Amino acid sequence: MKNTNIIRKSFGLKKEILPTLQAAYESPLINRIKDNGFIYRQGRATVYLAEEFGFCYGVDRAIDYAYETRAKFPDKRIFLTNEIIHNPRVNKKLKEMDVRFLKKSSNHVLDLEDVDANDVVLIPAFGNSTEELSRLQGRGCVLVDTTCGSVMSVWKRVEYYKQDGFTSMIHGKYNHEETQATCSRAEKYLIVRDKTQILKVCDYIEGRGNKEAFLKEFEHTSSKGFDPDTDLSHVGCANQTTMLSGDSLEIADLLKASIEKRYGKSEVNQRFRHFDTICSATQDRQDAVLKLVKKGIDVMIVVGGFNSSNTEHLVEISLNYCPAFHVNDAECILSNEKIQHKKVFSEAIIETSGWLPAGEFNLGVTAGASTPNRVIEEVIQRILEITG
Repeated sequence: MKNTNIIRKSFGLKKEILPTLQAAYESPLINRIKDNGFIYRQGRATVYLAEEFGFCYGVDRAIDYAYETRAKFPDKRIFLTNEIIHNPRVNKKLKEMDVRFLKKSSNHVLDLEDVDANDVVLIPAFGNSTEELSRLQGRGCVLVDTTCGSVMSVWKRVEYYKQDGFTSMIHGKYNHEETQATCSRAEKYLIVRDKTQILKVCDYIEGRGNKEAFLKEFEHTSSKGFDPDTDLSHVGCANQTTMLSGDSLEIADLLKASIEKRYGKSEVNQRFRHFDTICSATQDRQDAVLKLVKKGIDVMIVVGGFNSSNTEHLVEISLNYCPAFHVNDAECILSNEKIQHKKVFSEAIIETSGWLPAGEFNLGVTAGASTPNRVIEEVIQRILEITG
C-alpha cells in the first residue's frame, strides 16, 4: 500500500478563511435574538429560539477543515467522499469552491478511478468505512479527515468489543453513513432501529425466538454469517451519535435485563457492556427543544437537512407537545396557509395547509447540528413576512 498522508488537524488558516465563513453562515438576527433572552417579537408572532441549536463543535470543525483545505491547496483537485455534513447550503457552497463529490455505483461503492496521488480527498464528519479508507490510501492521495470526535469515540468502543469477542449491538439507522462506518469496525454486529426491534432480540436471548424469522428480520442489518444462537451471548451496546438518548438507554436496559434472565445475575458483567455514546451536542439540543416546547409553543419549526438524523429527532420530541414541521430552508414556507415539510420517519416531502394559528401566536424555532445560523434567520424572516 502506498504511503498516504492523513491530516487530522487544522492547517492554521482559520484567520484567512474567517471572513468567508462569516459571510456565508453567520446571522445578525440570530445574534440579536440570543442577546434578547432567545425571544423576538414582531407583528402577531413571538419567536422563541431554543437555547441550544444549529452548528455543533464537530460540524464547525469539519467546515473549517474543508475551507482551510481549499485555501491550503488552491491549485489541487479536491474531492469529498460524501456530503461533509447533512446540510444542502453547506454542500452547495463547497461545490461552488470546486470541491468535487465522488460518485458511488448502484451498490454504493465509491468510484475512485479518477483519483490519484496529486489529489486531495476530504473525509466527511460522519467518517468512512474501513474498506473505503483502505481504498483511498491505495490511491496515494492526501486525505484530510474531518470525522467528528464523538463518532470516533463510538468506533473505539466497537473496536474494544471486537477485541474481546463481543457482538456490537448498534442503535441506529442502518443506511446512515455514520452507522455504516461504525459497523465496518466491528467483526460481529446487529443494528436495531427502535424498541420494537430490540424486543425481538430480547425474545431470542430469552429463548422465545424463531431463528429463521430472526435472520429474516435482521437480514440487512447484521454482520455476515451472524448466528443469534452464539453471537447474542456476549453483547456490547453502541449507537449512532444522533439518536435519542432516552431510546438508546432503554434499549441497553432491556438488553441487560434479558442477558440476566438467560444467564443469571452473576454472569451479566461478563456478558454485557454499555457506554453512553450519544454526542453531548445532540443531547444538549434535545434537552433545549424539550424545555422550549413545554413553554406553551403554538407551532414549532425545526430547520435542517431532510437527511439529517439529529434534526428528525428534534421534530419527534416537538410533536409530543405541539404541531411541528421539519423544513429545509425558507423556500419551504410557501405562504401563511401552506408549508412544505418532511414527514417524520419518512422520506416523504409533503404540504400541509392551515399550519399557522390565527391571531397572535408563539413560534418555537430550533435547528439541527448541521444548520447554519444564516439559514435559520432566513426561515424566521420568511415567517415574519407572511404574517405581516
